[in-house]
Amino acid sequence: MSDELLKQVRVLDPESGRDQVADVLIADGRIRAVASAIADYPDHTRVRDGECLVLGPGLVDLYSHTGEPGFEERETLESLGKAAIAGGFTRLGILPDMIPSADNPATVGFLQSRVPAGFHLWGAMTRGAAGEQMTELGELAGSGIVGFADGHPLQRLALLRRILEYLHPLNVPIALYCCDRQLASNGVMREGDESIYAGLPGLPGFAETAALAAVLELVEATGTPVHIMRVSTARGVELIRDAKRRGLPITASTTWMHLLFDTEAVSGKRRRVLGSDGSPSSPFPIPYDPSLNLDPPLGNPADRTALIAGVGEGILDAIAVDHAPHTYEEKTVAFADTPPGAIGLELALPLLWETFVTTEKWSPLQLWRALSTAPARCWQQTPPSLQIDRPAELTLFDPRERWTVNGTTIQSRSANTPWWGQELTGRVLETWGA
Repeated sequence: MSDELLKQVRVLDPESGRDQVADVLIADGRIRAVASAIADYPDHTRVRDGECLVLGPGLVDLYSHTGEPGFEERETLESLGKAAIAGGFTRLGILPDMIPSADNPATVGFLQSRVPAGFHLWGAMTRGAAGEQMTELGELAGSGIVGFADGHPLQRLALLRRILEYLHPLNVPIALYCCDRQLASNGVMREGDESIYAGLPGLPGFAETAALAAVLELVEATGTPVHIMRVSTARGVELIRDAKRRGLPITASTTWMHLLFDTEAVSGKRRRVLGSDGSPSSPFPIPYDPSLNLDPPLGNPADRTALIAGVGEGILDAIAVDHAPHTYEEKTVAFADTPPGAIGLELALPLLWETFVTTEKWSPLQLWRALSTAPARCWQQTPPSLQIDRPAELTLFDPRERWTVNGTTIQSRSANTPWWGQELTGRVLETWGA
């Protein structure tokens, strides 16, 4: 790694609350100096003009999917790593629902030998991540996983209680997706006026909140800390706010797509959101775009408003990408028949910046905290920062660069995103420490 001096770059460090223009010297893979001006540096140092660029701690994605093993045509571990680095992510949590799943030390060891440095595997709580039988949690906890998460809702509350009781003394992160599949039935779109207008089976918001309320009761009873994944409802935000007020040991996240879109995007009634310069900050999706079929489904407009406020207030600690690659053939069917999910590792920072920072809904530090330092703390890890003599785990971002999303500009093997073929503003230029 060559030594580098970034001149007059905008430095964002949520850990110290710093948002200032400064010179930053990176040498031998570490941050050597951050000052208003640096004149003394080694002769071989590469000097770069950082004017109008943003430098922050490396981004951290709590949970995303790979295709390998089992579905390499969707995504390989190599392409997933390249996509993450291109998007500014230095740490990435990979969910265990591959085939075979990461539910035993042997499979975990094999996968760890193939994942890029800094990227982590979640271990499955249940065999095959199927929610029926507990894995050998003690053995799996010692295999180097970042924590436990099936990535699917666990329907058997008695089993979940035993898992939480067993994991309590192990002090490892646990991530739970709350959804009652019986209440959800065959719903593919959030239940409400828009689902009726679109003619799609509705999934009621209480399918999430009923399951979330039960999980919070178990957390209070067992005292085991958990992370609540994929919060998508206004009522869910209320329940988490109340639980935190009562001192329950929980953290929570929503996904970036649930912050940018709601049910009006699915039905085609959504209006364009304009940036500060009057240009669209997010696309006007075609009705029934299969890339908008997500799990959980996009919320109603009131849900989206509550999620945005929840992130801004810190009730929702983190924003996850939940990158879910699928092939063209899988997504080119009727909306209700498509597998849920969309790619996003290379798109999340530019679109969130343009939608929320450029329009001054959030400060730059609020966004960077939710994408970087807060997710690391949800993992019980030391977060990346711009402190002197810390490892250079950094992301350099140009909020002005325009580029088009297509097969030559992104690293992911899949194209399931509503932004395919569209021009975006903002792009990651370099990532250190991944």
